[in-house]
Formats: sequence, structure tokens, C-alpha cells
Amino acid sequence: MGTVIRRYDLDWLRVIVFALLIFYHVGMFFVPWGWHIKNNLVYEWIKWPMLFLNQWRLPILFVISGMGTYYALSKRNLGQFSWERIKRLGIPLIFGMLFIVPPQVYIERLAKNQFSGSYFQYFTTEAFHGVYPEGNISWHHLWFLPYLLIFSLLLGPLFIYLKKNNTRFIDWTKKIMATRFGIYWFIIPLYFLEALVEPFFDITHALIDDWFNFSFSIVLFFYGFLLIATGESFWKCVERIKSKALLLGMITFLSQAFIWLFLEDGYVVHFTEALLKVLNIWSWILVLFGYAAKYLNHKSGSLAYANRAVYPFYILHQTVTIVLGYFLMNLSWGPFPKAAILVIGTFGFSGLIYHFIILKIPFLHPLFGLKKSSNI
Repeated sequence: MGTVIRRYDLDWLRVIVFALLIFYHVGMFFVPWGWHIKNNLVYEWIKWPMLFLNQWRLPILFVISGMGTYYALSKRNLGQFSWERIKRLGIPLIFGMLFIVPPQVYIERLAKNQFSGSYFQYFTTEAFHGVYPEGNISWHHLWFLPYLLIFSLLLGPLFIYLKKNNTRFIDWTKKIMATRFGIYWFIIPLYFLEALVEPFFDITHALIDDWFNFSFSIVLFFYGFLLIATGESFWKCVERIKSKALLLGMITFLSQAFIWLFLEDGYVVHFTEALLKVLNIWSWILVLFGYAAKYLNHKSGSLAYANRAVYPFYILHQTVTIVLGYFLMNLSWGPFPKAAILVIGTFGFSGLIYHFIILKIPFLHPLFGLKKSSNI
């Protein structure tokens, strides 16, 4: 498979998509859908940018994580890789569930009048009773970590096999991508999952009953490894198709919006919408890879800093957002001042904690997943 060359565009994409996660969670404070706490007024119009972002933001992270796995396995055997994944994903998950997530549940209980008292009282008496949402133990936004850990351990042996015995399968993948729209054949498994599994399994992020989300995400994780294993074939493909994928992405999202607004649910509508959804997801993934490869594949000091900060920011950000939101939720302000405070406050406080506390105390580094290589 040749020499492994670092792709700075993948680092940039990872930073950008995780930054969008902060904006997305700020949006959850205002959108009509349920979330841990809500503003005193919700706004119907916010759902449209949220719906657009929601379809591809997590899928591309799983693809990028699969690509990162390819690079990780270039330096480690299966045992080393598995142990590194357990440490890098498991330790922050346990730490987060013990110390980062409980303030979020505490704020929710206060906001819903389900608990009254200090955080110390809550932490020492209620924080670890029962499983959320009925109880209080949860991994909340950190659900990505156990899924990624399980995917890594399950597919690690297959990835090792493909790296050592790759010729036939990887060459077949390259031939598919060399055809005009061949890379869109990858949507077929995603379509069947969307059309036939999604209706029966709500997305819960609880792992044990989250069959649609689990299966859809592990396919994307596998795709990430497979695509990066083809080397230059993938990058030539996304360079060639990016503008067509952009047009298709816009058409499919607008078509979905038309269905949501004007059509009633039924078998034909369901299977059509499922096809539009996976086309939309895959198109925007290709768009982001294509344009990032063209404009962002360069090294910079700011990228090195931001790429290392991503994981701690991811762990911290939702707690900061929810705590700030609690003090804003009942104020008679419009959405824009509140959103500005939440965005600036979340980036600002997360950055201060990261730069002046986490970076300065080596003991905290493994608790926030910090090491020389920051790909998760």
C-alpha cells in the first residue's frame, strides 16, 4: 500500500467538523426537538440548518476515524492497536462519565425541578443512581467514544488482514472508483440500512439497543479505512467528482425538504426519502473530502494546536454549553444574543480550561486523550 503520508486536509476536516459540533449543540438549545435543557422560546426556522448539518456531521466523523485507523495500524500490530484504543478511548470515557457528564444531568434536573440542592449534594447522593434518562448515569455526548472503541476492536483483525492481503479487494475498489460515478455504489449498504432497519430502531446512543445507528456508523467507519487504503485512487476520485457531488447534495437535500413539507408518509415516500437521505449524506462527505483536499492539505502551526485541542474540546464543550444555557434560558432576550454568548462562551471556557489547566498538568493528559498523535 506504499508509504503512509500524513494528510493535513483530514486534520483540518476533523477540526472543522468538531467545531461545527459546538454550533450544533448550541442550536439544540433553541430548536423544537428535545434536548437536555431548552430556551424559554424555541424557533421553528432553526430546524432547517440543523437538519442539513445533522445528516452528514457524524457520518463524516466515522469515515475520518476509519481513515485514522489505517494510519494507526501502519505503526502498530493488532495487540498494540487494540490496547492503544482502549486507553485512548476508554480512559476519557470513564473519566467523562464520572466528572464531565454529571454537571449536565444536574443542570437538567434543576431545570426540570427534579432536584433541588447544591451540586455537591447531587454528586454525593444522586449522580450515580440509575441509568439515564430515568436515572442519572450517562455518557451523554461522549457516546461516540464507546462506539468507536467497539468498532476498532471488532474490525481491527479485518483491517490487519486487508493491509497484509489487500491486492484483490483493494484493486476491485479502485476499479469501482475509477468509473464516472462508481464511488456512489458505496451507498447501497447504507440505503438498505436506512430503508429497512431505521424504521424499527430509534437512535438512542445507548449501544445495546441502537441497532440502526450502530450498523450505519460501523459501515461508514469501514468505508473510511477502505477508501484511504486505495491511496491516490480515492483522492483522484473526489477531485474529479466534488462539483457534481455538490450539485447532487443540494438537489437531494431540497428534495428531502419538499417531502417533509408537502408529502404524507407511506411506503413509496419512505423508500424514496431513504434513497435521497443516503445520497445526500454521501454527496456531502465527498464534497468535504474533495474541497478539503484541494484547499486545506497544508501544514500550519494553528492546525497542529487545534488538532491536539480537538479531543479535550469535544469532552468539555457540552458541559460548558449546558451550564451557560441554564443561566440564559429564562432571560427575555432574542435567540441571537443568547447564541452568541453560548458559542463564544463554550469556545472560550473550553479553551481556557484546555490551555491553562489540561496542557499544564501532565496527569490530566490521558484523561482527555492527549498524546503526540491526536487522531481518534
